[in-house]
Amino acid sequence: MPLYEYSCQKCSQKIELLIRGDEKPECPHCQSTKLTKLLSVVSGHVSNGGGDSGAAGGCGRPQCGMGGCAGLG
Repeated sequence: MPLYEYSCQKCSQKIELLIRGDEKPECPHCQSTKLTKLLSVVSGHVSNGGGDSGAAGGCGRPQCGMGGCAGLG
């Protein structure tokens, strides 16, 4: 069952809804069905290679490497 993120056109709330089958999504705040589906950011597990657990982990971007994002900014 997929979890989708929506923005309500009536009350401007951003919400996440679990949608099953042909269910029509509805805003839990104002019960409007005028929702815009938002693009969600995909998250995943980022491993630091099993090294020092006190070190900052990377953000997942290849240019950050094992030292986190210290070189960016």
